[in-house]
Amino acid sequence: MEASRDRIPPKLGRPGVEVGAPWAYPMRGELLELSIDSVVLADNTLHDPARRPLYVYLPPAYRTDSERRFPSIYVLQGMTGQLDMWRNRSAFRRTPLELYDQLFSDPGIPPAILVFVDCWTSLGGSQFLDSPGTGRYHSYLCDEVVPAIDAEFRTVADREHRGVAGKSSGGYGAMVTPLLRPDLFSGLASHAGDALFEFCYLPEFPQTVRTLRDHYQGAFANFWQDFRARQGRSLPTDHTLVNSYCMAACYSAAADGTPEMPFSVETGEMISGIWERWLEWDPVRMVANRAEAAARLRAIYLDGGRSDEFHLEVGAGAVRAALERVGVADVRLELFDGGHGGIEYRYPIGIRHLVEVFSQDL
Repeated sequence: MEASRDRIPPKLGRPGVEVGAPWAYPMRGELLELSIDSVVLADNTLHDPARRPLYVYLPPAYRTDSERRFPSIYVLQGMTGQLDMWRNRSAFRRTPLELYDQLFSDPGIPPAILVFVDCWTSLGGSQFLDSPGTGRYHSYLCDEVVPAIDAEFRTVADREHRGVAGKSSGGYGAMVTPLLRPDLFSGLASHAGDALFEFCYLPEFPQTVRTLRDHYQGAFANFWQDFRARQGRSLPTDHTLVNSYCMAACYSAAADGTPEMPFSVETGEMISGIWERWLEWDPVRMVANRAEAAARLRAIYLDGGRSDEFHLEVGAGAVRAALERVGVADVRLELFDGGHGGIEYRYPIGIRHLVEVFSQDL
């Protein structure tokens, strides 16, 4: 049937007007897009930007109760994550930001301020540690972002009401940050966080050696040259090479910033001294070595998919066991059907656990 030539065209909407689900779920809270100029990142070896974007989510109660102060939770991204990826949508699902807003739109859930911290590097990540290979991202989070948030927003500015949460490498950061700075953080929520390094990293080492041998003349420099020249086109082997190199930059960089691999890229033989440096950063070992800090944790949430491709649910169980060995019995661990990806629906579960504990004495 031929369309009428006299049909009146629809009016175009104004910029900023929300079209509604499923393209966007209207925010009941408020998301602020900020930036922060870091001093400690200014001299990073990779020459990555020292000005960093920062998202701050304010729950609906922040505007309706102007005298109230709120717990704060710092949310960390996984490997290769950058801040704007929190807006990414999977088919038929809410974005992580919408999931958090949905959580705090429930009047039965204690409200909290969420701070989304960007610790991306041009190698893919920082593991939220201080390293000459990447930069001082642990100091950035603890000594710059936390004080800036407490100065600007109505937080309950003490460790008892401050937590950290994340997935994968972000989950790793969530586990180790309170162990390194128990004066700042008393709770953590880790979703499939890197742990039990012999399970999650060691299996990738022979794959790294093989790929370097067959495609890059045995040299990471050749890989990075190729990788950065083919923007928009990835190979199945990219993840393993990026991950192995970046982890070395975080865990075992030389003083000049050069990543030192824990294995020979030519033969695959382990280099025990360097591998031991990696293991010192394993959350399972860190709990044992920082038992006093672990004992001060008041809220701990761990989870992982039963078919996680990196066996990180096994690591979560090992972390719980390590915590129990040093006398920390109140650990919530949940295993669920699923793998490593597509688990953003789990994120509000960990946040809810933290805020329910933090609200008990408010």
